[in-house]
Amino acid sequence: MKRRGSLVCGGLIAAGLLLASSAFAQEKNVAVEILDILKANGQISDQQYRDLMIKAQAEGEKVEAAVRAGEAKAPDPKTMRVYWSSGLRLKSNDGNYSLKIGGRIMNDWAIYSTDSDAPDDFRSIGDGTEVRRARLYMEGEIYTNIKYKIGYDFGGQDADFKDVYIELKKIPTLGNLRIGHFKEPMSLEQLTSSKYMTFMERSLADTFVQGRNTGFQIANTFADRRATAAVGVFRDVGDSGNRFGKNSDYNLTARVTALPWYEDKGQRLLHLGFGYTHEFRDKDSDIRFRARPEAHLGPRFVDTGRFKADSIDYFNPEVAAVYGPFSVQGEYVFSEVNDSNQGGDLSFDGAYIYASVFLTPGDYRRYKTSSGAFDRIKPARDLSWSGGGYGAVEAALRYSHLDLTDGMVRGGTLGNFTAGLNWYLNPNVRFMLNYVHADQQHPYDFDADIVQMRAQLDF
Repeated sequence: MKRRGSLVCGGLIAAGLLLASSAFAQEKNVAVEILDILKANGQISDQQYRDLMIKAQAEGEKVEAAVRAGEAKAPDPKTMRVYWSSGLRLKSNDGNYSLKIGGRIMNDWAIYSTDSDAPDDFRSIGDGTEVRRARLYMEGEIYTNIKYKIGYDFGGQDADFKDVYIELKKIPTLGNLRIGHFKEPMSLEQLTSSKYMTFMERSLADTFVQGRNTGFQIANTFADRRATAAVGVFRDVGDSGNRFGKNSDYNLTARVTALPWYEDKGQRLLHLGFGYTHEFRDKDSDIRFRARPEAHLGPRFVDTGRFKADSIDYFNPEVAAVYGPFSVQGEYVFSEVNDSNQGGDLSFDGAYIYASVFLTPGDYRRYKTSSGAFDRIKPARDLSWSGGGYGAVEAALRYSHLDLTDGMVRGGTLGNFTAGLNWYLNPNVRFMLNYVHADQQHPYDFDADIVQMRAQLDF
């Protein structure tokens, strides 16, 4: 009986010591209360009571010290954690601050071949290589409602501004207000980053798209992010980002898009959009349209030369559809030059249409609803030498047309067929192979064949 009592006593004390680790902050913890009961019932002697009390207090002090140490090591809300998500990212523990550091490398190679009807300037173009883009940028958020981005491109052996802006996010009713140097809201192809384009170069129709300028823009999404609208006023400054003087060239640009059909997170969708730009041109400013045959290495095949006009209007309907691995996309850009010094009003236009298909299962073109443009390709299985992954493979075919001839302006007409093959090793690395057949119809009549490739890394 005595032995059984001793076992019960020991079990109670052990349980009390365990409970002490979770109740040490109370004035009188559970272990001490158990010891008091055992002493009052005569189950332990005074000496045992004192010895066990010392142990219980020591155990409580250890637990308290451990908790204090844990509290001392609790992360600072503003401490940044570092992680990788298609790029190097930093984010504060309270979510108020974030930073992404990224860049891209695009190394191009090309070979030109022209027929015997080509004029001397185009008969022997040759072959070569270039670093098409070598870009570094930082972007992030401050207090969750201020966004920023700073980007420079070192391709072409000089440094040019790319996106350099500050953005106030989620302004009630208005949406996002962006101020700085960035792309005007015009053209699905232009607003899809060069990192995510299906072909190495944008189509001939991109000749009429402004690209980046410095200005102000309001943009927002609607209908559960299935529609976008953006409007902005921009100073025509180009890649320099700066211009001051008597010539006042400003652009008013707007774009709306809608997704009447959107399923399975974009694996099936229909995109419709329309863009408009009005250029207010100073009489002392020059206008010029010219284009290469969808290959950056080599000369421009069509060129209006420089002339002057009061203003220019651009109209840009766009359409795209994705159905699993299949996609189609097309745009038309009509430009109306008002009151030029080359025989009055002039009209030029350009268009393209293309189709693409992924040859690897589970892969498709991804769409970003916040911008109404296409996004990064993420292969269903990344390339792995040991794990059996082979990345994603995409084949595509495009036709585009550009007409720069009207009135006294004889800039020429150009038609292009481009076939492309893309191998995405993972979300950050791909190899591209393009074959371009260019048909220069005016002012000369000749054909050119171009084979070009690109090695690309972006993060």
